Amino acid sequence: MSTGDLIGIFRDAIFTGMKVAGPILLISMLVGLIISIIQAATSINEQTMTFVPKLIITALMMIIAGGWMLQQMMDLVFRIFELIATKI
Repeated sequence: MSTGDLIGIFRDAIFTGMKVAGPILLISMLVGLIISIIQAATSINEQTMTFVPKLIITALMMIIAGGWMLQQMMDLVFRIFELIATKI
């Protein structure tokens, strides 16, 4: 296995990680921003007000997009195994 193959695997793994984690992180950031704006407008500084909605929206995103996320990760593993099989 050459250095180029390893760089390709790492690049593919990082891209897949960003693709899988991106939707959850973006939704969580958006919910946190909305709650922070509400807290700033009402002068309520309670930490659990941001934690609970983020937890709920993250769980919902895992339920909604979990199958797609798992499929993306499985595709990465299959590509790595195919690369290993062709190099042996």
